[in-house]
Amino acid sequence: MATAAPAPTRPLPQHQAQPKHPLFPGGSLRHLGPNWYAPVMGTAIVGTAGAGLPGADGIPGLRTVCTAVWALSLALLLALLCARALHWAHHRDQARAHLRDPATAPFYGCLSMALTAVGGGALVVGRDWIGLPAALALDAVLFTVGTVVGLVAAVAVPYLLVVRRGTPSPVWLLPVVAPMVSAALGPLLVPRLPPGQGQQTLLFACLAMFGLSLLGTLVMLPLVFARLVTTGPLPLALTPTLFLALGPLGQSTTAAGHFADLAPGVVPVPHAVAAAAAVLYGVPVMGFALLWLALAGALVLRARRRGMGFTMTWWAFTFPVGTCVTGAASLGRHTGLAAFAVLAAVLYALLVAAWAGAAARTVRGLVSGELLAGPRPAPVAPLPVTARTR
Repeated sequence: MATAAPAPTRPLPQHQAQPKHPLFPGGSLRHLGPNWYAPVMGTAIVGTAGAGLPGADGIPGLRTVCTAVWALSLALLLALLCARALHWAHHRDQARAHLRDPATAPFYGCLSMALTAVGGGALVVGRDWIGLPAALALDAVLFTVGTVVGLVAAVAVPYLLVVRRGTPSPVWLLPVVAPMVSAALGPLLVPRLPPGQGQQTLLFACLAMFGLSLLGTLVMLPLVFARLVTTGPLPLALTPTLFLALGPLGQSTTAAGHFADLAPGVVPVPHAVAAAAAVLYGVPVMGFALLWLALAGALVLRARRRGMGFTMTWWAFTFPVGTCVTGAASLGRHTGLAAFAVLAAVLYALLVAAWAGAAARTVRGLVSGELLAGPRPAPVAPLPVTARTR
C-alpha cells in the first residue's frame, strides 16, 4: 500500500536568510540601503532651519532645541555609517546590487547630503555645545567628504541611468541635488579660510556646483513631469518622492542668499548688486516651489485616500521642505518683507509635523522589524515525493 509521505520543501538559498544584528534587533542589515541616509538629512535640516528662522533669537529655548536635534542627527549619522560598513562587509552582493540598480543607486546622493547637512549644522548650532574649533573641524571633514561623494554620484548615477534605461522617477533628482547642498553650505566655511585665493577658490567652487546642480535639475525635472502627464500618478509608495523636486528649488534660493552675504567681502561685487541678484533669482524660484508643493501635496492626499501606507519615502516630506524654509528665510533677510518671514514659519511648522510623523513610524517599523525585513520570498511548491510502506 502506498501512502504519501510528508512533502519536503526546498530550503531557502543561504543569501535569503535574515540574521539578526545587535544594532537592529528587529531585522537584518541585508536590506539597509542608502535610502536610510534620508532620516539623517531630514533631522539635520530641522535643527538648522529652526535656528535660521526670522526672529528665532527672540524665542526662548528654540536654539537649544535645534542644537539637540542637530546632535541627534550627528548620532544617527555615526550609527548609520557603522551599519552601512557592516552591510558592505557582510552583504557585499546586496550592496553591489544596489549600486547597479537604477532605482536604488540615486539614493547615494543622500549619503552626500547627510554628510554636508550634519557638517553645516555643526557651524550653525552645534558650536554651542562642542565649541567653534571642533565644529569647524567637523564641518570641514564632512563637507569635503560629502562634496566628493556628491560630485562622483552626480556623474556616475546619470551614467548608470543612461546605460540601464531606468524608468524616470523623482529619485533621479537626488544625485544632481547633492552638489547644490554643498553649494549652499560651503559658504559657511569661506570666512574661515585665508583671505584671497583660499576664499575665492571655495566661493567659485560653490558657484560652479550651483550651476552644475541647477542645470542638471533642469534636465531631470521635465522627465519627471513628462512621466506624470503621460502615464498618470506615481505608484502609491512612490508618491511622496514628488516632494524631492522642492530640494533643488529651495536649496538654490538658500545658496543664492549665502552668495549675496559673502561675495562682497571676497570678490569686488557691491553688496547691493549681490543682494539684488539673490532676490531676482530667489523670488521666482520660490514661487515655482510653492506651485510644486501644492501639486505634490494634492497628489499625496489623493494617494493617501487610496490607501498609501508608510514607507521610507515619507522622509521626502522633510529635507526638501526644510530647504524651502531656509530659502524663504533668506529672502526675508534680503527683502525685509514680513511675508517671507511668515512663509518660513508656516513651512517650518509643516517640516516639524512631517518629521515627527516620519520619525515615529520609522521607529515603530524598526522595532517591529518590518522596515528591514526585505521583500517576502515567493512561496515554493512542495516536491512531489511518495514512499511505499508495507
